[in-house]
Order: sequence, then C-alpha cells, then structure tokens
Amino acid sequence: MSETALPTVSPEAGTEITTEVPEPGSDAARTAAGGAAALEVEGEVAADYLEGLLDIADLDGDLDLDVEGERAVVAVVGDRLDRLVGGDGSTLEALQELTRLAVQTKTGVRSRLMLDIGGHRAARRAELTSLATSAAQRVATSGAAETLAPMTPFERKVVHDAVAAVDGVASDSTGVEPQRAVVIHPAAS
Repeated sequence: MSETALPTVSPEAGTEITTEVPEPGSDAARTAAGGAAALEVEGEVAADYLEGLLDIADLDGDLDLDVEGERAVVAVVGDRLDRLVGGDGSTLEALQELTRLAVQTKTGVRSRLMLDIGGHRAARRAELTSLATSAAQRVATSGAAETLAPMTPFERKVVHDAVAAVDGVASDSTGVEPQRAVVIHPAAS
C-alpha cells in the first residue's frame, strides 16, 4: 500500500505531526471511507451483475451476500451451476474477475470481492486445508521441504493459513502465475 504523508503542525509548541493518507482505491481507503457499508455496496452491485448473468444463462440461483474481514463475499447457491464453476474452477475465477470489474466500473473502487458458486470454494477450502496440514506435518517430521502443485491466489492463501497453524514449519510462494506454487519448509529457528 502506498501512502502519502501529509505534515501538519500541532498548535502545541509547533510540533510536527505526520498524517498518513491512504492511496485512493486501496483497502485502507475503502476502510476509511465506510468499511462494512462500502463492502455491502460492493456485494449488492455484484449481486445485480450476477443476477443479470444468471438470467442470460437461463440458470436459477439464489445469491447470499456477506462481509468477511475486509472483503465482500457473494455466493451463488443452486442446482446445475457446475458449468459456471468449470472443471478446475477456472470459469469461477474468470467470473469472479468479471464481477470485480463490474463492481469497479460502478463504484470506482478496486474490488477484492470473493465469489463462490455452488459451494465450490467452500469445498476446495476444506480440501486444501487438509492437504496443507498433512504436508506441513510431514515437513515438520522429516525436515525436508515440500513444493505443492501450482494454485490460484485463493488456494495459496488457504494453504498459507493452514501451514501457519502447524508448529515448526513455514510457507512461501514461488514461481510466476499461472505456475505459482507454495513451498512448505522447516521454520527458521
């Protein structure tokens, strides 16, 4: 995050105070500008966009809106949504990017919205947490680093979070998209 420091002078003995002003469109700017309310607006804009998409595709789905941390979350729930996920989740990733662009176009703010369709991300999160925990435990026992298969940013975040919960190991990402992968290694002492 790039921030601009604006010097101000305190009325007390001319003491200079520096005020950090968040870069427009940054997460800090979004939080400062309304936090949860701004994220709820993101979710509503995304829901409108996705409703239109579902109508065009002639698919039925209910939309659930939520805010988790500093991110709006939209879930499309229903039957026959597999083609919106794709075999490896790539269609879901593309729809998430299109939805983020629709939100940015409407609000003028870069969106970090998370989209889930048919529970795919929730199931993938559980699967990755189990995979990462097992790998981290193997690394903790053997002392040998393990490199996992390339993953999306969402998947890598889930893995890093799961590895952080295991004592004696750490994780880093390596490589360049779309071949970026997580390496689990013994933690530095």
